[in-house]
Amino acid sequence: MTNTVQIISPVDGRVFAERQYADIVQIEQALAAATAAQAQWKRRPVSERAAFCSAAVDAMLAMKDDIVPELAWQMGRPVRYGAGELRGFEERARHMIAIAPQALAALEADPLTGFRRYIKREPMGTVLVVAPWNYPYLTAVNTIIPALMAGNSVILKHASQTLLVGERFAEAMRCANLPEGLFQNLLLSHIHTGVVIGSGQVQQVNFTGSVAAGLEMQRSAVEDFLRVGLELGGKDPAYVRADANLEHAVENLVDGSFFNSGQSCCAVERIYVDRKIYPAFVDRFAELTRQYVLGNPLDEATTLGPLVSPGAADFVRGQIADAQALGAKALIDPHAFAADLPGSAYLAPQVLVEVNHQMSVMRDESFGPVVGIMQVDSDEEAITLMNDSEFGLSASIWTRDLVAAERLGDEIDTGTLFMNRCDYLDPALAWTGVKNSGRGVTLSPMGYDHLTRAKSFHLRHET
Repeated sequence: MTNTVQIISPVDGRVFAERQYADIVQIEQALAAATAAQAQWKRRPVSERAAFCSAAVDAMLAMKDDIVPELAWQMGRPVRYGAGELRGFEERARHMIAIAPQALAALEADPLTGFRRYIKREPMGTVLVVAPWNYPYLTAVNTIIPALMAGNSVILKHASQTLLVGERFAEAMRCANLPEGLFQNLLLSHIHTGVVIGSGQVQQVNFTGSVAAGLEMQRSAVEDFLRVGLELGGKDPAYVRADANLEHAVENLVDGSFFNSGQSCCAVERIYVDRKIYPAFVDRFAELTRQYVLGNPLDEATTLGPLVSPGAADFVRGQIADAQALGAKALIDPHAFAADLPGSAYLAPQVLVEVNHQMSVMRDESFGPVVGIMQVDSDEEAITLMNDSEFGLSASIWTRDLVAAERLGDEIDTGTLFMNRCDYLDPALAWTGVKNSGRGVTLSPMGYDHLTRAKSFHLRHET
């Protein structure tokens, strides 16, 4: 096995960066340093931790002008949208810092004469964060800042495709003068990631990625009784009721389907539309989709960049072809997008109708710019189809009826239920999944529950 890793840019297929994997000596040193640093860090008051973490956020934002084009080169997102990820990064980090004093406060039991009883939230120890490439700052910050605020040390293992993001996190922590060893970025091979998990010096693993990799993480952690947080795949559905604001629904669902070239775990991948408005919805959806500009993500005019790799694009091409062979109709002519070349990472957006759940494109995560649209005759049919999936990350209902949205939302197997919006993480709410979309929680006060352990104090006064 080679001891180096390369970023092959989806922009032009060239090597954008190359680094060496950490070796076993570096890993052992990092683990020891994390343990030592955490022993002191947990004794600092939350206000001091907040000052360090806020400074790290400031330092990261100061790098924006370098980060935005760097993101485009690493994973293909157009530069016109690059700053948006940093805005989300800041929103989540600032919110989790702000709520930490209350979220981490001891829980006092009801008064009992002669006793003081309370539950403290103790840090887990060292948290390993395994972050993905598709939203490399957002997904990582969901755990990194809360873990530090809770009194833990953090080791970041970022995806090799976006390994420079890990270096940016490390640089921001250095600029904030975080104690030595408290946060470390390690470029780990698959084998060495297992070594870290099995070292006995990591107490929590938070992983974002595929279902198969998540299952492997879970198996690795079981033998050492590690807690594992998993954010895995999605096949997120939307239901457009007859009373929906049609223009609003179309505009937001097109964006929710194709932003980041559909490379989001909570992207909208299947849409169910009431038969009464189905023709108008489909026509407007396809019309708006045709307005995308597919091209070099470093061009400000580009609104749709390449997928992360030619292989990822070919997978989606295969799903589209298979669906068409089974009777699906494609509404978008890929030849209208000059950059869409067979075998390349550049793939035109596609809208499929006359689809059904026997087709892979309506069952299996696409992670690309394709969406299937089906007509339905009732709320009950829509809910049945929305739940017909191994995934359950987020779902959206488009309606003017709040009561109906809440009633139907209770019937949908999902971690987050949206009404009249989609593809968004609210840091005030728990980000979680059901079924094969994951385990555990990030963000919100509940996110701190998964980065701490309970310690009860039962104190009897002298008599």
